[in-house]
Amino acid sequence: MRLKLLGALGMAVLLAACSGENEKGATTGTGAAAQSTGVTPGSEADLVANVGDRVFFELNKNNLSSDAQATLDRQAAWLAKYPQVTIQVAGNCDDRGTEEYNIALGERRANAARDYLVAKGVAASRITTISYGKDRPTATGDDEQSWAQNRNAITSVR
Repeated sequence: MRLKLLGALGMAVLLAACSGENEKGATTGTGAAAQSTGVTPGSEADLVANVGDRVFFELNKNNLSSDAQATLDRQAAWLAKYPQVTIQVAGNCDDRGTEEYNIALGERRANAARDYLVAKGVAASRITTISYGKDRPTATGDDEQSWAQNRNAITSVR
């Protein structure tokens, strides 16, 4: 049984390695975006791979940094390219502070990102927001690096 499983796994790896490029270096597949990234244009994976799905905030803040604005500018351009896509912006916090405080701060962070996208021309009807407070950390650990990763607003395709 193990031998069959290992054989099947080996064949899958071999097929995956063979399907990426031909001898001249050209990629195979359909569509320009699929050729360069291997993801479906207008999908969640496309957003993550080619635009960026999250912006970060300073401790106890909900104002957008220049880096956050640059990411949201790319998101607005991407959303203009895919007008059928709707998104949700989720505001998140690190695990310090009370539940009530973090829910309110996460809401302000999600709204800051939404308001910026709307100001850049994205229809407000395409965007929903939610606050998870400290309930959905992206990084584990009790150190500044982990906390900084958890202070974010994450955009996801709905």
